[in-house]
Amino acid sequence: MFTGLIEDLGVLRTRSRHSGGARMAIETALPMAEIALGDSVAVNGACLTAVAFDGRRFWIDVSAETLRRTTLGDLPIGAPVNLERAMQLGGRLGGHLVQGHVDGVGRYVEKKVVGDGWELTFELPEELLPQVVAKGSICIDGVSLTVATLTDPRVTIAVIPHTGAKTTLTSLAIGASVNVETDVIGKYVQRVLGRTRGESAGLSRETLAAFGFT
Repeated sequence: MFTGLIEDLGVLRTRSRHSGGARMAIETALPMAEIALGDSVAVNGACLTAVAFDGRRFWIDVSAETLRRTTLGDLPIGAPVNLERAMQLGGRLGGHLVQGHVDGVGRYVEKKVVGDGWELTFELPEELLPQVVAKGSICIDGVSLTVATLTDPRVTIAVIPHTGAKTTLTSLAIGASVNVETDVIGKYVQRVLGRTRGESAGLSRETLAAFGFT
């Protein structure tokens, strides 16, 4: 489990593909003594396992399924990546609960400078839209963010200078693909309401109204 607060901007140094997926080497400024064999590290929002170390680098194995569902297989060598180690139980939760299970790939479509910060707009896969609400949480490339506005199929988020400096978000090129994880609470609500009202009902305004939400 993660918080979506990025600890370091790492760099993708190598990627070797094989029949079961790929092995990737990430260079980082994180204290290597605090990353043990088998530890979970979120790389651009995908929860992966550290399997080897050498100096400032650690290696991760990426399954074929993860390559299909994320942007990791398409990143160029030398690309910066958002890194976060697994949260510690009892620590502060400054972002929101992030599983590191990428739900889909979105597309970066617009960037506006607003004062010292930015408003970034992303287009989401249609199947994720019922799990996203205005002022709710969303994780994009591993970064915990708040949905400022929602106009299906697009979400706009506000990025402050600190987040812009510490993550990859403001350096993305228009049209870039990004990993998206919706709020786990929204996913459970959608699932429960779908079961209660019939699997095909899903989560809709009418369903919410029937349960007393207005």
